Amino acid sequence: MTNRTYAIGDIHGYLDKLKAIHQLIEQDRAQIGDFEAPVIHIGDLTDRGPDSRGVINYLLNGITEGKLWRVLKGNHDRMFAGFMHDANHQDPLLNPTLGWLHPRLGGNTTLMSYGIENADARPQADVFAEALAKVPEAHVKFLQSLEHFVARGDVFFAHAGIRPGVPLAEQSEDDLLWIRAEFHNSTADHGPLIVHGHTPVEAVTHYGNRLNIDTGAGYGDAISAVVLEGREVWQITPAGRIKIDPIKA
Repeated sequence: MTNRTYAIGDIHGYLDKLKAIHQLIEQDRAQIGDFEAPVIHIGDLTDRGPDSRGVINYLLNGITEGKLWRVLKGNHDRMFAGFMHDANHQDPLLNPTLGWLHPRLGGNTTLMSYGIENADARPQADVFAEALAKVPEAHVKFLQSLEHFVARGDVFFAHAGIRPGVPLAEQSEDDLLWIRAEFHNSTADHGPLIVHGHTPVEAVTHYGNRLNIDTGAGYGDAISAVVLEGREVWQITPAGRIKIDPIKA
């Protein structure tokens, strides 16, 4: 098994940016001659951006065609799937004053990509009925089936991170999809390098025990990709690889 792994940060409905990142990865593959390394998508496929439907179609079709792609579940993906099961679904870790359809969360934009207009301004029951008619069941099943983490050698991939002190095999879905401060503030050695997204940063950042690859696509900024060889990290860019070393304390 190759010890090389590609990883792509939060996508948030930006299909064009996602395709461009995949093209850069394919160029890197060709240059080094490795066509076996998997590509791990760190989650948050949906919400805020213009084409969540297109993103899901693209990933689902690629996996069906046999591409070496793995996709993690993000908290936004869980909220979308939860809504499609129950119009009144409220993720237990979401601020109770907000709902998935609120523009701040972006569920309204996701549904717009399926042809469902003004979802945040209409009766929720009506929106739910239209969503059941227009969102393909295959998309809902895909979101429900997404992995919570991927462990490869000395690297562990999760959307939001992990709870420090809890064995990796015993991490809860809630923490893997939602955790922030307890994980970000920890300087503990977690064993493997933890690669995550969920909390936007200005640039791919290596903290020594974790690597954040969410560079703000949910707010219109870039989708980033990295390649890991063991614990060594390079960002994939149009100019080629750029080494990402741990920041100095």
